[in-house]
Amino acid sequence: MKKLMVAAAIIFGSLSIYAITNKPFENVKIEANLQTEYTEISLDSIPAVVKTAVEKAYPGAKLEKAYINEKKEYKLDLSVGDQKATVYTDVNGNWLK
Repeated sequence: MKKLMVAAAIIFGSLSIYAITNKPFENVKIEANLQTEYTEISLDSIPAVVKTAVEKAYPGAKLEKAYINEKKEYKLDLSVGDQKATVYTDVNGNWLK
């Protein structure tokens, strides 16, 4: 009789494993910002506000190249010693990324 009770407990216990309910997937919204194309410009055409912002944030950094897009956002390639970085700013000198 004991074996019958233990067998019944094992069977009922194993059946409860399948009683787990799966939650349906939630809809996930993914947004991707398409980066507009930047065109290279001369370093002389960068506004003074942007140059001042670079000098304040990165003292001693040298502007290597500058690019602009349709939204008047600047992509600036900087170098400090042997390190290089790319930063993004708007026309008012506010950092974008």
